[in-house]
Amino acid sequence: MSERITVFGVIGTDPHTSVGKNGAPITSFRLASRQSHFDQAKKEWVDDPTSWFSVSTFRRLAQNAAQSLHKGEHVIVSGKLLVRNWSNAERSGTDVDILADVVGHDLTWYTTTPVRSAQPSKANASPEAPDPVESAESVESATAYESDSGHIDRFDDGFVPAPTGADQDTFARLDS
Repeated sequence: MSERITVFGVIGTDPHTSVGKNGAPITSFRLASRQSHFDQAKKEWVDDPTSWFSVSTFRRLAQNAAQSLHKGEHVIVSGKLLVRNWSNAERSGTDVDILADVVGHDLTWYTTTPVRSAQPSKANASPEAPDPVESAESVESATAYESDSGHIDRFDDGFVPAPTGADQDTFARLDS
């Protein structure tokens, strides 16, 4: 099964960072998510069982997650859902993983002050392309930059935003 999912929950383990086969960082943690419902018979709110997810982040998101996330914090995670059955001689079960595209603190519980992380490598970027946060003098110039059809690989990960008019979450591989 491969679906898109967004989950609200609490980080249940300290995030752990490792290095993938391609040398890119991977930060992983377990996420506990529990829903509640109102029981009409009892006239009270009842907690449903906790669902556990293994969350993996990659590249720049992994670096930022390692610096920003801690056990016990409330977060929102969105990404690709992977459900896999497994078995060995003694037991069997199901792994539920999220390959995260986005992770952030749940602002129901916190206030935050964003701090821009280090800029990605500009090796694949056009030298004349301005950084919208650093050099945008006005809303008009930021809008013009975002609508530019130059398609810059801003995260140096081989993906660029799809052409204007496409779904906002659509990215194209540079090598395809």
